Amino acid sequence: MQEKYHIVTYGCQMNVHESEKIAGILRRVGYEQASTIEEADIIVFNTCCIRENAENHAFGNIGALKKMKKQNPRLIIAVGGCMTQEKGKTEILKNKFPFIDIMFGALNFEDLETLIARKKQEKKRVIEILEEARGIVEDVEPYRTSYPNAWVNITYGCNNFCSYCIVPYVRGRERSRKPEYILSEVRSLVEQGYKEITLLGQNVNSYGADGSTGMTFAELLDAVASIEGKFRVRFMTSHPKDFNEDVVKVMEKHRKICRLVHLPVQSGSNEILREMNRRYTREKYLGEIKMLRSRLPEAEATTDIIVGFPGETEEDYLQTEALVKEVDFASAFTFVYSPRQGTRAAKMENQIPESVQKDRIMRLVELVNSLTRKKSETYLGKTVEILCEDYDEKKGLYLGRDEFGRMGYFKSETDKIGEFVHLKITKANGISLYGEIVE
Repeated sequence: MQEKYHIVTYGCQMNVHESEKIAGILRRVGYEQASTIEEADIIVFNTCCIRENAENHAFGNIGALKKMKKQNPRLIIAVGGCMTQEKGKTEILKNKFPFIDIMFGALNFEDLETLIARKKQEKKRVIEILEEARGIVEDVEPYRTSYPNAWVNITYGCNNFCSYCIVPYVRGRERSRKPEYILSEVRSLVEQGYKEITLLGQNVNSYGADGSTGMTFAELLDAVASIEGKFRVRFMTSHPKDFNEDVVKVMEKHRKICRLVHLPVQSGSNEILREMNRRYTREKYLGEIKMLRSRLPEAEATTDIIVGFPGETEEDYLQTEALVKEVDFASAFTFVYSPRQGTRAAKMENQIPESVQKDRIMRLVELVNSLTRKKSETYLGKTVEILCEDYDEKKGLYLGRDEFGRMGYFKSETDKIGEFVHLKITKANGISLYGEIVE
């Protein structure tokens, strides 16, 4: 009987794509995907430690497998990703969950094939966590489950050391992939019929900054968008300290590049930005938004915002609100500051009380939602291009996004997944749009 796998993923899109690579490794050694976790012969947790919630969920879900492991001693439980890479967490996992069979880090998920073989041969727990990042491994073929969307890493790791962020400590210093590998991967995806390619990196704008690739990010983006075929190009994440006009000029040149930039501001207060070690000011950020919209008037921006950072005053928070109103983001991902062990911010004085954090996040979410609803209302009566991604069984509707990330729902008598369709918008409901196909 063929062995089966189940992967549990936490965290960002980077982790989702990494899980596709883990699935590729598992399929390469003979596993197939299980339809339920109970069917699995191996369960892999791809963890995240960027925020406390993701970490807590992982601990809870790993603990819940104790009974399953007892009932089926042959079940292999593997835990990897950022959490195991975090200093001290491997020891906690070892002691708290003695039934874990394999542990690997964010820097060596490619070793999973070898680790499984060792576990089966040695019949004992296998732990392998690299201390430092090695060269980029290019021979892992991901098993993609996201058609018609595909994600392509262009960098790994991060050099920025924002005071609240643990990524450089668990993902290592920034490494850029060679452009020939990236372009070959994108060409292959387009040939396979993928219609939306997202270039991924902790800071895509610093691609090739060390001179190792012979290309800047703007040049790479130009080369990707020059590939023949009908498909969209997105990129994330852009760091405001490095975002520049060269990238916007390439966006102008190629209509297949979505007119949407994810540009995390994190705070509207210069004092808080300085304490966060973001290395830009409120004024520089607003200048970049102005530059983007002066060259591309239809362009939109999305962002990330943290509230309740140590030392944040009410005035600091209100400056964030003011910036949100001024920029009028297409959408914003909002978070309460969560101290991460090993970061400078975790040691700062003036940690904000939870009650204050909760009040500010609720006010910010209400503001963001009100602006998002207004954006949605501007779609009424317009015809927009949607890339159909899926079918919602409960609603009985197909769904997909426009280039600005707005979800659109529609009826169709034929399967439209993977197709670009034009919708005339008849209803706006919060962040969702509803419309009718225009032939």
